[in-house]
Amino acid sequence: MTEPKKLEQSRFHKAREDAGFAKGGIHTPQTESGAYTLAFQDTDFLLREDLRPVRFQLELLKPELLLNEAKIASMLVIYGSARIPEPTMAAERLKLATGEYETRVAQRLVAKAKYYDEARKLACLASQTPVAANGDRHFVVCSGGGPSIMEAANRGACDAGAESVGLNIVLPHEQAPNQYVTPDLSFQFHYFALRKMHFLLRARAVAAFPGGFGTFDETFELLTLIQTGKIKPMPVLLFGKEFWTRVIDFDALAEEGVISPADLSLFQFVETAEEAWDVIRKFYADRDEDAGE
Repeated sequence: MTEPKKLEQSRFHKAREDAGFAKGGIHTPQTESGAYTLAFQDTDFLLREDLRPVRFQLELLKPELLLNEAKIASMLVIYGSARIPEPTMAAERLKLATGEYETRVAQRLVAKAKYYDEARKLACLASQTPVAANGDRHFVVCSGGGPSIMEAANRGACDAGAESVGLNIVLPHEQAPNQYVTPDLSFQFHYFALRKMHFLLRARAVAAFPGGFGTFDETFELLTLIQTGKIKPMPVLLFGKEFWTRVIDFDALAEEGVISPADLSLFQFVETAEEAWDVIRKFYADRDEDAGE
């Protein structure tokens, strides 16, 4: 008895094949018109205002598929300033500072430059988490892909010989991913909202280092999501109590009645990478979950 003939999965040409056929050498007024271009190859069409919902979907779907294929099951997300240099560069900036204001700012950056090293160490610790038996990877380091604290995060993963994720955003001024982001895990976003969603879809813990508007935006959105029960609690670690309590009076928010006193327990101040990693491990150990053993 002959074996049954294996059925093809599809009798239609794949989109990639048809895209190749569409490059045929026929040139007529009809084929030269933009209307004739395949819709999924027509950049002008995809960039129309009417296509914004489709672009939203694509920007959600592309990183999701690639991260799934890379077996990245959870991430340690690291937020922080793009302006805090590593210690040696901070010291050089202080030497070059002129004027009272510039010198004062340079001095403050020198004081915060230690967090470059702490972000790097934390990323290195997280990146040593063993791969699960099924190939899933946990606590994969993810940053905004830019310089400074973000660079330190990806650099720390690189120190451990591990891959890391970078989620860049298109800005009016030129910006490139830092050199330590794994190329195949380096993503670029047009929409801030979709970028922030990808930060949190796989986040198992978040470390927020001193930063500006962007860091505040990302950190407070996370706290709001936990506060309102939209996502499950996770370790939220604010590095540098002196910085955070100087720029934000958290106690005053509770005293003013605009947050609950219990909301002050949604985050924890830490100073070192070791302290932060211990908090993360204890958080999951107390819940009988894999904490990176």
